Amino acid sequence: MNDLAPLLTPEGRALLDEVRDTDPARELAVATRLRREHPAALVSAALGQARLRQRAVAKFGERDAARMFFTPHGVEQSTRTSVATHRAESLRATGVRSVADLCCGIGGDALAFARAGIRVLAVDRDPLTCQVARANADALGLGDLIEVREADVTEVDTSGYDAVFVDPARRSSARGRIFDPEAYSPPLSWAVSAALAAPLGLLKIAPGIPHEAIPAEATAEWVSDGGDVKEAILWFGPDVTPGARRATLLPADAGVYATPATMLPDPEVRPVGRYLYEPDGAVIRAHLVAEVAEDLGGGLIDPTIAYITSDEAHRTPYAGAHEITDRLPFNVKKLKALLRERGVGTLTVKKRGSAVEPEELRRKVMPKPYGPESVTVFLTRVAGAPTMLLGHPVR
Repeated sequence: MNDLAPLLTPEGRALLDEVRDTDPARELAVATRLRREHPAALVSAALGQARLRQRAVAKFGERDAARMFFTPHGVEQSTRTSVATHRAESLRATGVRSVADLCCGIGGDALAFARAGIRVLAVDRDPLTCQVARANADALGLGDLIEVREADVTEVDTSGYDAVFVDPARRSSARGRIFDPEAYSPPLSWAVSAALAAPLGLLKIAPGIPHEAIPAEATAEWVSDGGDVKEAILWFGPDVTPGARRATLLPADAGVYATPATMLPDPEVRPVGRYLYEPDGAVIRAHLVAEVAEDLGGGLIDPTIAYITSDEAHRTPYAGAHEITDRLPFNVKKLKALLRERGVGTLTVKKRGSAVEPEELRRKVMPKPYGPESVTVFLTRVAGAPTMLLGHPVR
């Protein structure tokens, strides 16, 4: 698809409605039938759009995805609605009423900004992407708040906007994921300068960026949704604390925050206690495990492993908790015998600091269910030694 316009015609929209729930296994038969009455290119575009809409449900929800338009790259790279909504609400809370969304893609963030009542200039240099972003704004009834402009973001004047949000491309069609921030499009250095020049600047970066690559002027926020780390955002502005770090956990909207003056030293290492806590990925990426450990009254099982141990049970949104029943040196035969003895039929394998692949271990120790019980085994290190910790989730 190089032009969205045919799908926006009455014929195109009717086709989209007709193929909306097409099973991928029946696409060939459906396409053959529809091509008797419609242009082949239009039928292919409609079926392709139906597939993209089905994939987009996970990010945008069924109601919005069924009305929106997508490109394959757009579905892959767009921001999940829950994350975009969190960001938009955070901006609105600061008093922002207008934002320049640079490298807007198919408009996922622009839609969230507009739904928060913020006026948006959405800029992208790709003509088809701009068509899709404009169609999405209209489809969701937000066209009055979103101006989509096809342009090179480095040439756009953003001086009239309360905030600038930059989301550089971090993938290349030829090379895949880009790890060098200066190879982003536009480069990280330009994006930082654009964010610094704005009254309030936001810059989306890869969650795995080394902390030493984060500009000193920024507060860095890592966001997870349902336990999965989705993105990192750098905040710039006069009210931003340089060097601060934040972990935001959705959908609970819980957060851990520390400034350079309040950041804690690494937690002490303790013997494995009755409970093991697995910090959320955003907490780990933000290097705020010590803050969570203090909140739990716990310590680490190993100086290099982000597992927290405690003798007491605590309810916390920042970490998953397991009650530990067994601690064993790593030994496949012993684990297999123990699982058979306990009648385990459901085995969950987690690892941190181990080279063993969970699926490989599962095949070796439990080729078939031994009974109705369930258990979680953690493959990790305790005081430097390869160790297996067995336990059950704390409900």
